[in-house]
Amino acid sequence: MSSETFVYVTYIATTPDRVWQALIDGELTRQYWGNENVSDWKPGSKWEHVSGDEKRTVRVVGEVLESVPDRRLVMTWAEPANAADRSAYSRVAMDIEPVGDMVRLTVTHDQLDPASDMPRKIGNGWPRVLSSLKSFLETGRPLKTWA
Repeated sequence: MSSETFVYVTYIATTPDRVWQALIDGELTRQYWGNENVSDWKPGSKWEHVSGDEKRTVRVVGEVLESVPDRRLVMTWAEPANAADRSAYSRVAMDIEPVGDMVRLTVTHDQLDPASDMPRKIGNGWPRVLSSLKSFLETGRPLKTWA
């Protein structure tokens, strides 16, 4: 089976620790993403991407594959309806690298089924989310990501 890969690189005027916290702390992800990432972030643990509203709708599920604070987070990614089908899972790697007084954040979302709707969804979603993350960390104000 063929698969697609999506890569997005951004540079953020901040520290690796602040980027790491913004990726794993649900309170922070809700501010720039509108959703919370929920897990204990240990390899083998489950994680969920949950709406930040009162409904608490689970939008994405997966498993933490790697978790190296301030450096690298890797997890599987699937829509909740496909949670039982491991072949429907893709993978997201978030690499955090200091570059001078900033951080290069590289998000690689791979193992995407080109026949699914996921490549289109993440192709629209990641640039918005990561731009909002950058704005949030640099100015304290997120973008209206889904405006």
